[in-house]
Amino acid sequence: MVRTTLRHNPDASPAALRRASDVFRQRRASIGGVGSDQSLTLVVVDLVGIFVFAISGALVAVRKDLDVLGVLVLAATTGLGGGFIRDVLIGATPPAALADWRYLLVPVGGGLLTFFYHPTLGRMERLVDVFDALGLGLFVAAGASKAMDYGLGPLPATLMGLATGVGGGVVRDVLAGRVPIILRRGTLYAVPAAAGAAVAAFGLQAGLAQVLVTAVGFVVCAGWRLLAMWRQWEAPVPRGSASV
Repeated sequence: MVRTTLRHNPDASPAALRRASDVFRQRRASIGGVGSDQSLTLVVVDLVGIFVFAISGALVAVRKDLDVLGVLVLAATTGLGGGFIRDVLIGATPPAALADWRYLLVPVGGGLLTFFYHPTLGRMERLVDVFDALGLGLFVAAGASKAMDYGLGPLPATLMGLATGVGGGVVRDVLAGRVPIILRRGTLYAVPAAAGAAVAAFGLQAGLAQVLVTAVGFVVCAGWRLLAMWRQWEAPVPRGSASV
């Protein structure tokens, strides 16, 4: 693999390293070059997660009484924001959201579905929260895997997985004038996301199959988040008065 060559050839010239890195990126990470089962797995996981998050973003827009444009903007922001941030930070440019038409079509479809059928989706609030947890698990696992594909270590890849999972929701909440969900008092959201991303990243570092670690990372994140919702677990908060 190119990543192995780069690690074990410290005497290579900068130009050679850049060429090798470009080849590696074209083979393993570019959407246009999806030829392996691993790359296809990441694309499918990404698209499913985008659709789920787009619905949650569109529901926020509907409840804020936004028009169809506002619904589509929040749907696209929620679905694509985290992956966009990740791709820019790891140098996967242009981001997948701009390089593949599917990444733009999926959130538009989710937004329009919510726009026309939001009464039904609104009554399924609990189910939407479940889908949000599933989308979070998909995103953090896929985000960490893609970061590892681009040569990052397991710890930075964990951070990129976390950014993939929560980035779109943070941008959505800021645009909608709400406190981002990861900053709300007691909400157990970011911790499961970081755990799922870490499982995927460190599993890949250990040489395990990408499909396996992606699945396990998804289960850890989504399972923890669903349990927290069901059992009403909360993150620790400071005790005592906030006055100093």
